[in-house]
Amino acid sequence: MVTEKNIDISGIKHLYPFKSNYTEIKGIKYHYIDEGSGNPVLMIHGNPTWSFYFRSLIKDLSPEFRAIAPDHIGCGLSGKPDSSDYDYRLKSRVEDMDLFLNRLKLTGRISLILHDWGGMIGMAYAVKNPEKICSVVVMNSAAFFPPGGKMKIPLRLRIIRNISPLAKIAVLGFNLFAKSALYMASYKGLSKDVKKGLIAPYNSWRNRIATLRFVQDIPLGKNDPSYDTVKYVDDNLHKLADIPLLICWGKHDFVFTENYLAEWQKRFPKAETHLFENAGHYVLEDEPEKISFIIKDFLKRHML
Repeated sequence: MVTEKNIDISGIKHLYPFKSNYTEIKGIKYHYIDEGSGNPVLMIHGNPTWSFYFRSLIKDLSPEFRAIAPDHIGCGLSGKPDSSDYDYRLKSRVEDMDLFLNRLKLTGRISLILHDWGGMIGMAYAVKNPEKICSVVVMNSAAFFPPGGKMKIPLRLRIIRNISPLAKIAVLGFNLFAKSALYMASYKGLSKDVKKGLIAPYNSWRNRIATLRFVQDIPLGKNDPSYDTVKYVDDNLHKLADIPLLICWGKHDFVFTENYLAEWQKRFPKAETHLFENAGHYVLEDEPEKISFIIKDFLKRHML
């Protein structure tokens, strides 16, 4: 059996100076950041990031809000079980979030900040619990099938998704998925320390399992395991039509293109939108100060 390698984040604590909190979800170690007090703001990351991605927002929001940022199972500082112990499917991710939030026993309605897979996971929770949601912030993500009815993804993702032996070795053995994101997901480029931080949890074959399984779980047809979950979210987004929505979008994203932005705007015509011309998929890395200011203002205007 491939064992889980210890993760060392000592070299990035100046960027990520938060206290680590742990609970158990389905018997698996579950890590999260929980800073500040006040109205709860839940930040849900995607693949191959972790709570480190939200560090600027945690710092900027925690003086006035309760900033919560969990690491999905298999990601960040959470446990990284074998596929025999955890199925790494979208349905399980949503269940995990529900269990986690019930354990926190939050008071007041929740504001969601969603990026990448966090969009689908967070909105799946939201459509099932609309009464618990105060507002939503979306950054380069989706909560619906690909726009235009074209069930397609970029070639590089399709190669990994189709579980070829070489793709498995590339992702698990050489960490090519997470490493390539360091150069492709940011438009302005990342500093050495930020690169180190983003990739720190994915330091061994075992610790990279989620980066592979997230891609393999992208549903492209009705027989795919997560198709029904995505369809449920797609069909029920209208239940959130009256909840304030803010969109902060990086223009230079090769996966979540402006077609996805247009679909969000179509689904939520009252949404407040900010398109960042000098940002990519890691929009929060490219424009942290601008986005923090916009989000803080938005949250204050829609506090309940």
